Amino acid sequence: MPNPLHLFVDISSHGFGHLAITAPVLNTLAEIVPNYRLTIRTRLPASKLRQRIGVPFTLIEERTDFGYVMLDATRIDRPASAAAYRQAHADWPASVATEAAWLSQLKPDLVLTNVSYLPLAGAAAAGIPALSLCSLNWADLFAHFFADEPWAAAIHAEMLAAYRAAKVFLRVTPGMPMDSLGNVRAIGPIAALGQKHDLGLGGDRAVLVAMGGIAHHLPVDQWPRRPGLRWLVAANWQCHHPDALTVESFGLSFTDLLCSVDAIITKPGYGTFTEAAANGTPVLYQRREDWPEQDCLIDWLAGHAPSLEIAAGRLADGQLAEALSALWQQPRPPRPAVGGARQAAEMIVALGARPG
Repeated sequence: MPNPLHLFVDISSHGFGHLAITAPVLNTLAEIVPNYRLTIRTRLPASKLRQRIGVPFTLIEERTDFGYVMLDATRIDRPASAAAYRQAHADWPASVATEAAWLSQLKPDLVLTNVSYLPLAGAAAAGIPALSLCSLNWADLFAHFFADEPWAAAIHAEMLAAYRAAKVFLRVTPGMPMDSLGNVRAIGPIAALGQKHDLGLGGDRAVLVAMGGIAHHLPVDQWPRRPGLRWLVAANWQCHHPDALTVESFGLSFTDLLCSVDAIITKPGYGTFTEAAANGTPVLYQRREDWPEQDCLIDWLAGHAPSLEIAAGRLADGQLAEALSALWQQPRPPRPAVGGARQAAEMIVALGARPG
């Protein structure tokens, strides 16, 4: 009997969206290739991984990308991000050689990233097939922010070469064009589907406040009271608003909770937007500051779920009743089909899986 497939997956720790895309693929792959061996490298909390990934895995608590240094969930720290990229590429050939040696020792059959590029370069040097999966790539974002800097061209070239070394880049829908890569294959949306639960709030409407995996604390404590509205916030916000409840108090996964609330307040992000649409949840969102991925996400969401932009000032002072009322009056379009996880899993099979 042949040994099971050993898949090595590198998941970016830049928020939870990369996990939200990757986890359904790993779960779907188990339906095609039972008992495959899974190794994951990420700095995301193990508890978050286990909430979404239903396959046993070995966890390596390291990271090979940082994405961008963030001031909060909607703003990047450009000087710090520039410094971090220059440091990461100070001796790029040596970094690739180290990664290649490490992967050669690990001996996976296939490498999957979302959306680090160093493992792709290392896999190519080690002769291991690799692919990447995401709605964005760091090379395109790097060009957006730093193309005019005199030091940026060499770094951008190294990033592009790493992404182009992958057998294929699976660009999920919605996603950035990625015309510069040359190995892109578009696949459908990926989103986990939840189960709707009665939250026990009587006739009150529940609004989930979730700005993604990057710290961004809205001043809910200062928001005015609105009869019939309850705010669901993370426990670590230590919110004392009389109408606020902690997310953790319901004992539900994020997706089940998202499926059960009447609306979510968030920022544009792939995982939250697609899961809200797929689960029929209206979205009130604050735009991110100069984030090039968000336009394709916002345009897609408008066609698949009730959605409305909210200004940062309104989130600061809590004057949300009018916006929520308008949101709830919007028609509800058909929920999107979410077949991207199956397409990605089948591509993994084609690149090296051995069905049992």
